[in-house]
Amino acid sequence: MLIELPKHSEVFGSVKIYEIQKVLKLESGKIVSPLIRGFSRDELEEIFSKMAIIIPVKDERIHLFDGVIRSIPAGCKIVIISNSRRIEQDMFKIECDIVSNFHKVTGQNVTIVHQKDPGLSLAFQEVGYDAILDKTGVVRDGKGEGMIVGILLAKMLGCEYVGFVDADNYIPCSVNEYVSIYAGVLSLAETPYAMVRLHWRYKPKVMEDKLYFKKWGRVSEITNRYLNMLLSMKTGFETIIVRTGNAGEHAMTMKLAEIISFSTGFSVEPYQIIYLLEEFWDGETKFKEALSSGISIYQVETMNPHVHEEKGDEHIRDMLLASLSVIYHSKLAREELKVKIFEELRDQEIVRSRREIKKCITMPPICEINIGKFREVFERYSETLKTFG
Repeated sequence: MLIELPKHSEVFGSVKIYEIQKVLKLESGKIVSPLIRGFSRDELEEIFSKMAIIIPVKDERIHLFDGVIRSIPAGCKIVIISNSRRIEQDMFKIECDIVSNFHKVTGQNVTIVHQKDPGLSLAFQEVGYDAILDKTGVVRDGKGEGMIVGILLAKMLGCEYVGFVDADNYIPCSVNEYVSIYAGVLSLAETPYAMVRLHWRYKPKVMEDKLYFKKWGRVSEITNRYLNMLLSMKTGFETIIVRTGNAGEHAMTMKLAEIISFSTGFSVEPYQIIYLLEEFWDGETKFKEALSSGISIYQVETMNPHVHEEKGDEHIRDMLLASLSVIYHSKLAREELKVKIFEELRDQEIVRSRREIKKCITMPPICEINIGKFREVFERYSETLKTFG
């Protein structure tokens, strides 16, 4: 893979955000220069061997799910966290059958578990991580909750990097590109606390009888605007550095994954940025090593377009409300910004009063979880955990 090196970055406390880099070529030999970096297959495979790709899935179309797992590079471990239905048609069983057949053909290492597994709930209770549980004592519905489970499983597998991809991608080859970007960019990081977030080159939409290659998603454009507005108001210098506020496809080092907080629902991706800014801007944090080493956030524009399942206007409204809520409730947000966010949501006919902009549920970093105890309880009482390879 041949990729641009970032030419510019902006620093907010101990958080450094790099401007967009572009993928120039999908295949390359090793090239080192001041402006570009080419990664050989051997270089990428070395990182793949240390990486788990986590796929949260909930009732996705089976042929899309199948295409996604078949596109992940062979050296990576795959961790699937399913929250699919189990009554009437048991979608989780179908997903397990897909994974089993995939492993028989490829021999790739795959772990799959259901988010409502009683062993998971019991393990979280035993280690005192109750923030992820609902009122009935089981793991709450939500993408962020699934991501936490996936990180813990990756940690149990000894992985140094974790990447996330969605299961509703209509272009499987794009997933292969995503993972290669993760590996290449994270290998360049000068700090062990690094994240790479993807900006899709295009999000094609069907308009009448042809495809229109749209540059921005409806939610992403608005979320990025208000994240940049928050930074501009805080520093007094206008910026447009953030371009990946809703990046579902992203990856990070395990060291960063262990100290980052996650939110529930659709707010999880923009909340990652908000949390890091809040935690590491002014130096008042318990994570002194990360404060000293610095946090790096890379943003990369893919070569492949992204075509995913359309879930309707209600889904878009829910995503927008959740995304802007985490900015609205940030301790870095000024009253002027809160007013603008409320006006945006009101104009979009999503809320009628500021009371409707609810604070999202957040879950603390997992670094204090006793992974040995978690693993012992989880593996003993799990009813859905399946490991292939």
